[in-house]
Amino acid sequence: MTARARRAPSAGKRTASVTGAGSAPSPRFDEAGLIPAVIQDAATGQVLMVAWMNREAYRRTLSTRRTHFWSRSRRELWEKGATSGHTQEVVEVLLDCDADTLLVKVRPAGPACHTGRTSCFFQPVAGSAGESVFSVLSEIEAVIGDRRAHPRPGSYTNYLLEQGIDKICKKIGEEAAEVIIAAKNRHPAQVAAEASDLLYHLLVALCEQGVPLAAVYRELVRRHRARPPRPSGG
Repeated sequence: MTARARRAPSAGKRTASVTGAGSAPSPRFDEAGLIPAVIQDAATGQVLMVAWMNREAYRRTLSTRRTHFWSRSRRELWEKGATSGHTQEVVEVLLDCDADTLLVKVRPAGPACHTGRTSCFFQPVAGSAGESVFSVLSEIEAVIGDRRAHPRPGSYTNYLLEQGIDKICKKIGEEAAEVIIAAKNRHPAQVAAEASDLLYHLLVALCEQGVPLAAVYRELVRRHRARPPRPSGG
């Protein structure tokens, strides 16, 4: 018998890659023919956005290796980054235990949010936990990018960008020297303050160079994972 019977996913806890072997379960679309897709940066682990896919969007996402979605308001298919250039290269697609939600790990070519922020999730709920270090840096990166796109009179960020890379690099050198002095003086609070200035100017330099913060994060992850394991003691 050559025909293959399609089996429904089991009720137990199960998370499987739908881009892998043929034994992977099929997604369960709802009565409207849709399934929610959580988009996550494959390198940083940051959740970037949530959107809906129908069967065609799902098929195109797998076949093109770029995210496609179904717009419930416009009633049409759309590809992320088709107009903005902020595409999302698909690394892996996972199903949750009930097979009714997708987790799509991507390499983003730019911000996921229409506001210019890296992630659509940037508004903390009152009483919730504080922001992560990466999310704060992403917020600052988004503000710098917004200043570049929409200059404001009196903006120090715009001043640096208008002066160009030489001025920005000069400021990075000055702030790095301030960090060194504070560290040599054993002044933790001053070290934190000067390091904050240094990080800000580094973000301005990244913006001027067109290098997203996520690219730096991915490089750090790559280096960390490439380290040889430490020999066991004894």
